[in-house]
Amino acid sequence: MDKAELYKSLNYVDHSRQKRFEMACLVLDNPKLIDPLMAIAFTVDDPISSRACWVLEFTAKENLDYLFPFLDGFTSKLGSVHLDSSVRPMAKICEYLIKSYFSRTGNNTQKVLTPRHLEQITTACFDWLISDQKVAAKAYSMTCLLLLGQKFDWVHSELRLILEQNYAAGSAAYKARARMTLAKLK
Repeated sequence: MDKAELYKSLNYVDHSRQKRFEMACLVLDNPKLIDPLMAIAFTVDDPISSRACWVLEFTAKENLDYLFPFLDGFTSKLGSVHLDSSVRPMAKICEYLIKSYFSRTGNNTQKVLTPRHLEQITTACFDWLISDQKVAAKAYSMTCLLLLGQKFDWVHSELRLILEQNYAAGSAAYKARARMTLAKLK
């Protein structure tokens, strides 16, 4: 399957977990599809890119290691993703990466994520947190930044400031996650 065929296949992926999982299984069985899938995902103005992001998220959930050869491109392009339905799965992938990186159990993520990758994820998470994004993307960003504060000493103070400033205007879900995050920052 080439990029054009993959693109056509993504037309049949909808928001249902079953369709996203079926396509992710195809990618998991053919890891060479990660590269074209990521290329489609970062065609940020194309609505199909969101479907590619959904599949990428499901693929990362099942086997995070498949993304490792593409981390340079992934982290450097995070800031270009802007469609709501693309930002959420990208933020979730960042959460998978960061949780794995800060796991107490040694793993491959700790070997492949570079300080540059971590900085780029930090930047993207702050951007998502302060921009007009849905709550899920903001919640995943809070989790990432809470952990990244262990690596970059300035992150926690900035995170606290943003959460306190935006708390009053946030939705109930935002406030709940912000309260939980602020409690962990103390």
